[in-house]
This record gives sequence, structure tokens and C-alpha cells, in this order.
Amino acid sequence: MEHSRTIDRLSDDEAAARLRAHDILPTQQRLEIARVLFTRDQHVSADQVMELVNQGSGRVSKATVYNTLGLFAEKGLLREVHVDPSRAFYDTNRGNHHHFYNVDTGELSDIPSGQLPVDQLPAAPPGTELDGVDIIIRVRNHELPKG
Repeated sequence: MEHSRTIDRLSDDEAAARLRAHDILPTQQRLEIARVLFTRDQHVSADQVMELVNQGSGRVSKATVYNTLGLFAEKGLLREVHVDPSRAFYDTNRGNHHHFYNVDTGELSDIPSGQLPVDQLPAAPPGTELDGVDIIIRVRNHELPKG
């Protein structure tokens, strides 16, 4: 993520409406986070969210960012994508899709749903039902031949 780019922000009213639609009380910190998150589909880490929020007039702590992102994921506003045990992204695209994760750059990008059909899943264990399928395909940058 570029540190100097100008970021779009939702208005307080737009952010509050989105939070209320998901039964989330729109506190000032939650509004600050929602205003930078929900301007477009994006994949961001908690640290990137904190950086984006704190570029503006708002100030939020790391704990507040993590707690708020967890709440947003729990309420269905965004999706938490774990690319490895120590790294998670928050995906604002709630549509059905999968991901490429570039292990060299740390970039997460979408794979449109039609490009990776998942149509032959096993039956769920007794007493459970399928909740979703998350596929992460890890890629590396191709080394060019030295010449």
C-alpha cells in the first residue's frame, strides 16, 4: 500500500447507515474505520486500516482496530482471510470468490468465482452443514532468466 496516496472516505451518514444495517452501533471509532474501508472492494491488514484511519482526522488504537474488524467480520460486513497463521487480511468484497496470495509481495488478489468452480464437495459430517469454501492459491514472482 502506498503511504502517500489520497484515500476516499464515506460520509459519516453513509458509514452510519451501513453499520446500522448490520446491527452495529456507530461509535466514532467504528465510523472512522468504516469510512476508509467501505469505499471500494479491497484487501487490507489491520495495520493498513490503522494507517488509513490515522491519516485523516481520526485517531484509533491498534486494539480498537482489531476489535472493530472482528466485529465487522462477525456481523457480515467483511470477510477475514487468513493467508497463514500469522497474517490476516480483511476483504470488503463479500461476494463468492477465492484468492491468489503472492508470497513475495504479500499481495492478496481476487479470483472471480466463475474461474474456480467448486461443485463436487464432500458431504458435511453428520450434524453439520457447509458454511463456505475459501481457496487461497499461493503464487511467487517468476524469476526472469539472467542474460
